[in-house]
Amino acid sequence: MSNALIQIKDISKTFSEPKVSKTSYVLKDVNLNVRKGEFFILLGPSGCGKSTLLNMIAGFIQATDGQLIANNQEVIKPGEDRGMMFQQADSSLFPWLTVKENVEFGLRMKKIEKSERNKISKHYIDLVNLSGHEHKFPRELSGGMKQRVQLARVLANNPDILLMDEPFGALDAMTRKVMQQELIRVWKQTNKTIVFVTHDLQEALLLGQKIGIMSVGPDSKITHYYDVNLEYPRDITTSKFNEIYANIQQHFEH
Repeated sequence: MSNALIQIKDISKTFSEPKVSKTSYVLKDVNLNVRKGEFFILLGPSGCGKSTLLNMIAGFIQATDGQLIANNQEVIKPGEDRGMMFQQADSSLFPWLTVKENVEFGLRMKKIEKSERNKISKHYIDLVNLSGHEHKFPRELSGGMKQRVQLARVLANNPDILLMDEPFGALDAMTRKVMQQELIRVWKQTNKTIVFVTHDLQEALLLGQKIGIMSVGPDSKITHYYDVNLEYPRDITTSKFNEIYANIQQHFEH
């Protein structure tokens, strides 16, 4: 697929078990293509290797076998073209920095001058609806607001690819729903390529254009793909939504 921004070819990842002198596969023969601007969901049960695969795309973990290409470059380490958003904002945000300072952290590392930093941080703080909270510290924010800060900080560094590891998993149901809607809005405005990990089927169908189903580990791989041809915002009460839900649910009924 020539127009794929991310290309994964026969990727495998092993780990050693010294006590039993054996090597086991976390992931085995994973293949995946993600198009530019696509919202792609990695869906599977807990422990199936979704986060491992996402960390490999990020460049935090190296593959044992196979090839991983992003932006026409083989991924061997983290890069500015890929930004990562984690489930726990508390472990990602710097508690001693304000919202504005957290959003500008990467820009400061790049030695971008103050006036430009101000302009960029204001744009993304506005984009994630945090205007008026610029000078608050993370401890003064709700869980949803912290995730907005995390999103603004990732976007401020202008990556082509946004990698999201169950970013709304720790939020309450109402906040999660709001953040899902906000993410769709931001994605449409920025046209980023998103790879989003979740084990929540409803969340996958509310967000994704395409869903890859991962098998239970070990030896996990993507076994099925679903194109979700539903208009945004999506309504969980429609017959089409529930038809796709039922089709995918069958993969998890053992």
